[in-house]
Amino acid sequence: MDSLHTILREVFGHAQFRGSQEPIIRRLLAGQHALVLMPTGGGKSLCYQLPALLPMGDSPALVLVLSPLIALMKDQVDSLRRKGIDATFINSSLSANERKERYANLAAGKYRLLYVTPERFRKPDFCDALSQRTVHLLAVDEAHCVSEWGHDFRPDYTRLESIRQSLGNPVTIALTATATAACQQDILRQLGLSPAEVQIFNSGIERENLDLQVAEIWDEEEKVTHIQEILADPRCPTGSSGITYFTLIKTLERFSDYLRKAGIDHLCYHGDLDRKQRRRIQERFMNGDCPLVLATNAFGMGIDKEDIRFVIHAEAPGSIESYYQEIGRAGRDNLPAVCRLLYAQGDLMTQMQFIEWRNPDADFYGRLFHYLGKHQEEVRAFGFDWLNEKLQSVSRHDHRLSTALAILDRHEIVAGPHPPQAFELRCPVDPPPAPFADNTALSAKRTADQQRLYALVQYTQSEDRKAFLEDYFKSPPAAS
Repeated sequence: MDSLHTILREVFGHAQFRGSQEPIIRRLLAGQHALVLMPTGGGKSLCYQLPALLPMGDSPALVLVLSPLIALMKDQVDSLRRKGIDATFINSSLSANERKERYANLAAGKYRLLYVTPERFRKPDFCDALSQRTVHLLAVDEAHCVSEWGHDFRPDYTRLESIRQSLGNPVTIALTATATAACQQDILRQLGLSPAEVQIFNSGIERENLDLQVAEIWDEEEKVTHIQEILADPRCPTGSSGITYFTLIKTLERFSDYLRKAGIDHLCYHGDLDRKQRRRIQERFMNGDCPLVLATNAFGMGIDKEDIRFVIHAEAPGSIESYYQEIGRAGRDNLPAVCRLLYAQGDLMTQMQFIEWRNPDADFYGRLFHYLGKHQEEVRAFGFDWLNEKLQSVSRHDHRLSTALAILDRHEIVAGPHPPQAFELRCPVDPPPAPFADNTALSAKRTADQQRLYALVQYTQSEDRKAFLEDYFKSPPAAS
């Protein structure tokens, strides 16, 4: 038995590899790149964790993992340490002294696995410490975040080509559960890799144990009835873990009131809670203290809980990609699980509004450039909320300003994605730089977002939903 199988058995406790794990690992050890599409719970993380325990080059491997959520890093690192693996994370949850200590340890040669977000590369102290090491393998987790067309766009993920170059262009593995053909191509482009350099390992998306259901709904009372019905399903015995997803916090809170009046215990998780509250709620759910959580899409990425018996969408999600990511949290133990989408056409109007807010037009950018260029002192003095009111008066939930600042940061027009750096111009904006004065160019992503939402509508009407998902992720349906 070779060293791969020995480590698999003795460190990770598995008798054999699953699916394409072994050929993926052997390709990386041979110095070649990979893009891995594997369903949630399929064992993606092993593909970069195991190589960290083997020599890669002239010294022990340092595997650098770019992960989007700092809330998940501690869980992953704790699990690795329990296996005796020298792993750590560096992120904003640490105190300044803790970060300084980990920088010193990194530079001194400690750690086989290091988890960071791409934003960490903005920190000179981190880059200095990392420069003392050789990164033999770069792992980009949740790689759909790389793509401009992916469903969880993160500006700093678009800097991965320059990050790879700064690391000496190491062997790279990108991993995700969901990526259409167009998204896959964009991932490779953002990484600075040609298709000829990368082998794509696509395990498909079908999971036989998931019962995919769609129910057309007319009012909230009917939605509550469906939630109660699933809680009574024999496949979801009393105490079974489950997630009910909502788009809007105010709707989540309203349903929470309904369920409490019905005597149904549950947790509520959303982005308006502070980090400590969110962490406490997640731990209670993971420990089984309270098996039902009502959540926005802020909850779930990387949740490693095998016995989730149901996932309910009480409001339509914004895309097939988001939907598939979220139902992928059910039934990771391969036992039967129920996934029910409660589809109400009125929910689509909310998603259409979100699409508009995620895609500012040339007029909005023109007004933003005017304030950043001509009213710099006022913007700095009065801040984000004041500027947002000057730019629009439709809704306090209008996210166009946050979106616009993040995109301007990506194009290196402002000094950072968040205030006050986001208010500091790095180049002239009169006239507005391309493509921010061109509505045709700006509309491309809006159109792609609309097509993904339309695909969700097509999914609700399909007779064979699993076949529809397979076809979509091979070649996304076009909007009519």
